[in-house]
Amino acid sequence: MIRSHAVGRAPESRPSALRAESRHGARPRTVRRAGLRLGPAALVRGFTLVELLLVIIIIGTLAAIVVPKFTGRSEDARIAAAKMDIKVLEGAFERYGLDNLDKYPTTDQGLQALLVVPTTAPMPKSWRGPYIKGELPRDPWGNPYKYVSPGTHDPDFDIWSSGADGQDGTADDITSWATGASGGK
Repeated sequence: MIRSHAVGRAPESRPSALRAESRHGARPRTVRRAGLRLGPAALVRGFTLVELLLVIIIIGTLAAIVVPKFTGRSEDARIAAAKMDIKVLEGAFERYGLDNLDKYPTTDQGLQALLVVPTTAPMPKSWRGPYIKGELPRDPWGNPYKYVSPGTHDPDFDIWSSGADGQDGTADDITSWATGASGGK
């Protein structure tokens, strides 16, 4: 006669969680939860809705604190890039002026005179360009830089970016004449 684990009971009369045995003969763990006896599937526990909502609230709060600090930095970086581009263009025009007896391209010849020999009068005496590598730079907002010669603020030339709004003469313009390409900011 085979004896069961519980004295006086047949194996069929035991609860199913206690009746099931693994390959090694050990009984699976059972868990008590809210007065119920649960089997091995109850050991795998997920997150409750409250826990998930708490994590989402924490992530949202952190994002609300961190994101604004980085958004202003991208605009500062664009302004700094525009100032550097203007400095590079100023240097290229200075080299052009050295090669051509302090004569600069006219407004009509424009920035293109830094890349190719101007074909309109006045013709340069000794063009040794190109004075910049590659293509003409565009400002960080995707607009072309502006050039006027003779300048209204500098006797030789003025170079500027219209800034983020793309409008000339507004507070966000970055210019060559305001303390060395410091512009409106």
